[in-house]
Amino acid sequence: MKRQWRRALLYISAFFTILVVYTFLYSWAMGTFENVDRSFIESFAIVIETFTTTGYGIDSIYWDSSEMKFLMIAMQMTGVILIFIALPLFVAPWIQEVIRASPPTSVDELDDHVVICGYSPRAETLIDELLAWNHDYVIVVSDRESALDLYEQNVNVVHGDPESADVLENVHVQQADSVIADATDEQNASIALAVREVSSDVRIITLVEDASLTSYLEYAGADQVFSPRHLLGRSLAEKVTASVSTDLGGTVTIGEDFQIVELSIQDGSEVANTKLAESEIRERTGASIIGLWRRGEFQSSPSPDVLLDENTILLVAGRGAQLERLKEMTLSNELDTARSSVIVAGYGEVGSTVESEMQSTAMRPVVVDSEEKPGVDVIGNVTEENVLRDAGVEHANALILALGDDTTTIFATLVARELAPGVEIVARANETDNIGKLYSAGADYVLALETVSGRMLASTILDEEEVISPDKQVDIVRTTAPGLVGKSLGDAEIRSRTGCTVIAVERNGEVITDLGPRFTIRAGDQLIVAGTDEDTNQFAELAQ
Repeated sequence: MKRQWRRALLYISAFFTILVVYTFLYSWAMGTFENVDRSFIESFAIVIETFTTTGYGIDSIYWDSSEMKFLMIAMQMTGVILIFIALPLFVAPWIQEVIRASPPTSVDELDDHVVICGYSPRAETLIDELLAWNHDYVIVVSDRESALDLYEQNVNVVHGDPESADVLENVHVQQADSVIADATDEQNASIALAVREVSSDVRIITLVEDASLTSYLEYAGADQVFSPRHLLGRSLAEKVTASVSTDLGGTVTIGEDFQIVELSIQDGSEVANTKLAESEIRERTGASIIGLWRRGEFQSSPSPDVLLDENTILLVAGRGAQLERLKEMTLSNELDTARSSVIVAGYGEVGSTVESEMQSTAMRPVVVDSEEKPGVDVIGNVTEENVLRDAGVEHANALILALGDDTTTIFATLVARELAPGVEIVARANETDNIGKLYSAGADYVLALETVSGRMLASTILDEEEVISPDKQVDIVRTTAPGLVGKSLGDAEIRSRTGCTVIAVERNGEVITDLGPRFTIRAGDQLIVAGTDEDTNQFAELAQ
C-alpha cells in the first residue's frame, strides 16, 4: 500500500509539473508565433482541454503557424500517454480493490482447533500436517493484503492484529487446543500476553529466533518455546557424528528395543557399490529396510537392483544389535582418526549449536567463518578453494554447511565436492525450494530450517497422531487407523496405495515388529508408519 501511495504521489507531481510547463510554453508560443496574448489562466485552460480531449471552447481557437500546430500535437500526445499510464497504475488496481472480497475478521464456532498467529513457510508445513490429520486451524494475519491472498487460496484466515485480545476472541481462542505465536520475538511475547487475557489454560507455543529471550517468552505466558535453529544444529551434528562413529546416532526408539535410524553408505564399506539384493542386508543383520534416499529422492519400495553407493542413505528398522551390525557394514573400512575430522562452515546460531553438540564426542570440529570471533579456527569465505583447503576439506570426513544464505551454501557445496569427492556434505537449507539444488550440487544430506520447524510444531500439537521424529527427512508417525480395522496388511495394500511402510504395531502396550501380509489390524491398534510428507498425508486419508 505504501508503494502504491508513493507511485500516486510521483505521478501527480509529474502531471502538475508538465501542466505548468506546457501552460507557460503555450502562452509564450501564442505571443511569439501567433501574435496573440494569452493570460496564464487562459493558457492553463487550453492545456487542460488538450490533455482531457474535451474540445476547445475559447474563441474557437485555430492556429496558423506550424510551430503552434507541432506544439499542440506534442501536448495531445503527452495527454494521451499520461492517461494510458494512469489506467494500469491507478484505475485498474482501484477497480480490482473495489471488487475484491474482503478477508474475514472472525470465524464460525470452532473447538479444539489450532490458532496460528502469523504466516511463514514453517506455518505452511504445519498446516499441511494439520490438514492431513483433519485438525482444524485458523491463521491470524495483521496485513490485509496477505490476508486477502491467503483467503483467495482457500486458507482459513482471519484479518486482524494477533496481539489484540478482541481479535483472539473472534477466533475462539478460549476453545482452542493450542496457539502458535509465529512472529518476531517481541511480537510473540505480546501475543502470549494477549492470549492469557482471554484464556488462562490454552496451550501457547512460541518460536524464538534469539534463544537468549526464551525466559522472557515464558514469563509472558508461553508454555513451550522452541528455537528452530538449535534443533537444526543438533540434527546436523547428530547426523555427522553418526557418520564418523561406530555408535548408532539419531535413532528413533519404538518400544523397548526396536529402533529406526538413517545410515549413510560410505565409499569403501562392505555394501558400497553393490546391488540391494546382493548386499543381503536382511539375511546378514535381520534389519528391515524401510526405504532409501538418493540425492534427495526417497524410494519407499527400492528395487532389488538399486545400487548402494556413497549417494545412498538407508532408512532401516530393527533391534539394537541388528542395527549395530548394519552400521558396521555401511562404514568405510578406510575410516581412521586421520580422516575423522569434521568441518563446520558458518558460526552463527546453527553452527555454534553444531560445534557445542559435538563437544560431547571425541571430535573437535574445525570451524570456518567469514568473521574473526572466539571459537573460529579458519577465517575466510567458505566458497573459496584456499579457505576450504586451509580447513582440511581434502582430508576431512564430513563438512557441515551451516550458512545463513542458500546461494552461498549451494556454491560452497559445488566447490567442496570438486575439491574433495569423498567428503560427506551435510547442508542447511533456509528455503525448501533450494533443497533440490543442494542435492544437485553434491550435498549428501540436507535439512530445511522451515520444514524442521513445521514438523516440530506438528509433533507437539498432534498428540494422538504423533509425529515421532520431526527432524528426519521422512515422517515417522504413530496413529490409529479406524478405516483399516479388520483388514490384513496384505489386503490393505498400504505401501502400494500410499507409499508408506508399516514398521510396527503397538497393541495393548506391546510393540509387534514381526508383521506379515496376514497380520490383521484390530481396533485400538497404534500403527507406526514411515514415509514422506506426501505419503503420510495419503495414509492419513486412507486410515480415517
